[in-house]
Amino acid sequence: MARSFQHAGQRARLHVIDVKSGESRVVFESSEVLFEAPNWTADGWLVVNGDGRLFRIPAAGGAELEEIPLGDIPELNNDHVLAPNDTSVFVSAQDGHIYEAALDGSEQRRVTEVERPLYKHYLHGVTPDGQTLVFTGITRVAQENGEMIITLIPAAGGEEVQLTPDDHADDGPEFTRDGARILFNSERGSSEAGHAQLFSMNTDGSDIRQLTTDERVNWFPHQSPDGSEIAYVSFPSGTLGHPADVDDVQIRVLAADGSIRELARLFGGQGTMNVPSWSPDGTEIAYVDYPLS
Repeated sequence: MARSFQHAGQRARLHVIDVKSGESRVVFESSEVLFEAPNWTADGWLVVNGDGRLFRIPAAGGAELEEIPLGDIPELNNDHVLAPNDTSVFVSAQDGHIYEAALDGSEQRRVTEVERPLYKHYLHGVTPDGQTLVFTGITRVAQENGEMIITLIPAAGGEEVQLTPDDHADDGPEFTRDGARILFNSERGSSEAGHAQLFSMNTDGSDIRQLTTDERVNWFPHQSPDGSEIAYVSFPSGTLGHPADVDDVQIRVLAADGSIRELARLFGGQGTMNVPSWSPDGTEIAYVDYPLS
């Protein structure tokens, strides 16, 4: 089911923040539609999901949300990734499958083929050439046991290849800009849940490297267009999963030299920055917060 507001007076605010100056502006806000997960088209539109649907709005603001027609695709969750050709979008639906839809509404197709009861595909990334998708595969049993497996599938459909078939909870996989590695967050750096950190690995699952080692809980790494920085969502220490409506959530940026800086602090979490959200020129990041007043 689509997520809805849990508190009286709560609203969703879509922000764009300058990565260098830290100056932020509100593009759009709503107390009616709980929208999530902004990403950015090459021609200056932000794409978000809400109420199980997909919308776009100019990054410059001054407009209302405009629905993107998805035909017969079932209700969405909040994982959607723009294709490199910028004419279509890959989406995860509540029926557990991944679909591709033209942004002009002209056509849609299902990517995933295998029917498995209770299995969910949570999409997060596509290769720069648009040929391969990476997602987190979860079953109900796996979710209860903390097993979340990073998996590849051809964008055209076909065989799924599991990269992390182990007992660790892995999520948020996204290809680096050169397509050579996959960024992700994982609990594999600790024996206790609530210590997720950022990692990277080769596209065959080898050479896993830990990128952050701090006291906070770090999720959803997104590499800048020039490959020099990684933006991510950081939760307070001990946070389990990536819940909504958390105080002291931070947007942080990891530089190539390992230094980390806080870019924004907010009330939010789930939906704030689940998908690639850098502007095409790498100067800004889009994110959502959910203030209570």
